[in-house]
Amino acid sequence: MLARKSIIPEEFGLPGLASRLPRKPVFRDRVNKARFIAKNGSCNLAHKNIREQGRFLQDVFTTLVDLKWRFTLVIFTTTFVSSWLLFAMSWWLVAFAHGDMDPARKNETHCVTDVESFISAFLFSIEVQVTIGFGGRMITEHCLAAITVLILQNIVGLIINAVMLGCIFMKTAQSNRRAETLIFSRHAVIAVRNNRLCFMIRIGDLRKSMIIGATVRLQVVRKTTTPEGEIIPIHQIDVQTESAIASNSLFLLAPLIICHVIDKNSPLYDLSAMELQCSDLEVIVILEGVVETTGITTQARTSYVSEEIQWGHRFVPIVTEEEGVYSVDYSKFGNTVKVSTPSCSARELDEKPYILIQTLQKSELSHQNSLRKRNSMRRNNSMRKGGGSLRRNNSGLVPPKVQFFTPTEGGQSLNAVT
Repeated sequence: MLARKSIIPEEFGLPGLASRLPRKPVFRDRVNKARFIAKNGSCNLAHKNIREQGRFLQDVFTTLVDLKWRFTLVIFTTTFVSSWLLFAMSWWLVAFAHGDMDPARKNETHCVTDVESFISAFLFSIEVQVTIGFGGRMITEHCLAAITVLILQNIVGLIINAVMLGCIFMKTAQSNRRAETLIFSRHAVIAVRNNRLCFMIRIGDLRKSMIIGATVRLQVVRKTTTPEGEIIPIHQIDVQTESAIASNSLFLLAPLIICHVIDKNSPLYDLSAMELQCSDLEVIVILEGVVETTGITTQARTSYVSEEIQWGHRFVPIVTEEEGVYSVDYSKFGNTVKVSTPSCSARELDEKPYILIQTLQKSELSHQNSLRKRNSMRRNNSMRKGGGSLRRNNSGLVPPKVQFFTPTEGGQSLNAVT
């Protein structure tokens, strides 16, 4: 059966009309790639095919500190139990060699009293190493081998305790623990500040203890290809900030906005709003400083990919003065507001300054129009409220009737005239 032919010609149908419409240029979406620094600051890097594994054993203490807690606890438990078993075997051999386990020699002097089996030797080993000393088992002065084993076990136990305590202290006082209270804004913004296009982020510290000598470094990481054809997968470009130019460190008393002016030396100089969304760059932020309470240097890191950079936005203020005290509202820490910003690159703004002037003029006109509308709405609302109050009060302001009396000819009656 043949298909029924349409009455409308094909060139006037929806497919024909759609084919003749002018198409906008389609930008290819950026391929999702792994970021080098996660939002929590961890490095997204996997080490593979390391052949010289013995280098990690040359620095055992750092290896133990870098391990996860579950592996550290397993290693320490295994070390303690192994040392107890090893010296338990030593005590059992000493008692066996001296004949302390012979039932016929119960009344004679022993090296270690009440050590009659391997279990009792194991319990005595634990008592010696952890210095519990229940009093039931003890060594005597008649056996030199027992005194030697006692000295060796005490030395080994002190070494194990020192390593364990030092490792636990270093793991609990690591610098990344303090970095948990150093926060960054979820998004970065690009807007006009002081007539220059700027890249801005917000940083803050949740604790009252200060970070001494805080510094912020910005780096742009992208994949580049040299003119010789060499591919550099992680090309790091330092980005200068206003705080680094003005002084050497930050006074991180309240949340601060770190600003980077996009100038000729900036890697963002040639990127427009559309090109930024299609680029594969990643901006890494590193905050370093010394913890005031412990004196340990700490470092907090985060990164922003192109999807996390908002063009034409600005951070809302969060610091207010309330009853003589400055208050910080962290619920608005990452909130932004949209502002008028040219969508072209910073290079184009430098070559065509009138674009920025026109944008600022449009922004001023829109601001004035919004103020006029707001004032007119307030005026209308006040007039409506005032009219209603007048109507309610008019009922009480009705003038009273006035009566005029005129005498008659006889003078005995009066006519009321209103």
